[in-house]
Amino acid sequence: MEKKFKYFVGVDVSKETLDYSVVKENKEEFSFQSENTNKGIKSFIKELKTKGIKDLSEVLFCAEHTGIYNNRLVYFLNENAGTLWLESAIHIKRSIGLKRGKNDKVDAQRIALFAYKNCEDAKIFAAPREIIKQLKVLTGLRGKLVKSIKGFKVQLNEIKSFEGKSLAKNYGAHCKGTIAALQKDLKNIEAEIKKIIRSDEHLNRLFKIITSVDGVGAVIATEVIITTNEFKNINDPDKYACYSGVAPFDHVSGTSVRGKTRVSSMANKAVKTLLQMGAISTLKMKGEFRQYYDRKLKEGKNKMSIINAIRNKIIHRIFACVRDMRPYQKIYSYKFV
Repeated sequence: MEKKFKYFVGVDVSKETLDYSVVKENKEEFSFQSENTNKGIKSFIKELKTKGIKDLSEVLFCAEHTGIYNNRLVYFLNENAGTLWLESAIHIKRSIGLKRGKNDKVDAQRIALFAYKNCEDAKIFAAPREIIKQLKVLTGLRGKLVKSIKGFKVQLNEIKSFEGKSLAKNYGAHCKGTIAALQKDLKNIEAEIKKIIRSDEHLNRLFKIITSVDGVGAVIATEVIITTNEFKNINDPDKYACYSGVAPFDHVSGTSVRGKTRVSSMANKAVKTLLQMGAISTLKMKGEFRQYYDRKLKEGKNKMSIINAIRNKIIHRIFACVRDMRPYQKIYSYKFV
């Protein structure tokens, strides 16, 4: 990104407060603290103006990903034409190098200096639409319900295996109503997610395009739409492969280190798990993924590395179809006898 910003604001975000550090030409101009509220953020903008910084187009705000604690800052800047760069904490930490001491004020300064030095690589964050926020909340609830239902069933099976059928029956009788209620809630949430997607023309089109790819069902498609923010914040399949932890990296250095190619542990584990399930589902049906798996298996490839390659292929197909805004088209080759 071209250096068009004069000021760089590092924001250390916590549940209750926001710590700001304003940097210009690699030097801190001033620091400030406010409550993590709209009123608090407005007080900082007012402070900027008293220091002669009146045009937000000259300011690049930078903060670490902290989940929902970022929301007030994200939506305030979005509504007031501010520019925000959200970066992972580990990336900022490693870019800065070894530093001693830590507090919110110091962290804000380090983030601001990181933004100043790396602004050409800034990834400007686009705030999600209200409908994406709704989907994110519902999918989060869905995940918790699925986990709870699974927990009850796993415990029931363990009691049956190690304690006997009579105890399992007694346990099952006590939690039968709970499981039924959770399953009902799960069904209602999934119906609501589908309803929301169908209500929006763009979302509905994206959903149909993504689910046209083999191995991609409603849950994966919804998660991809949310985590890419409708492909506004991530529109490169290689970047999404890194984000979801399926991109393989070499582990080689000089002549002494010759490790296996492997994926990074820094990833969205939920998306990675969903893609894993999608890849495995393609192996249960006839098609090119099954043929690919069998062929690579005969070549002596590791099963998990083949499945990971299929996860990558699924990602690249999703992004290619969205780029062209068309469903996936299977191309069959015929042998003439």
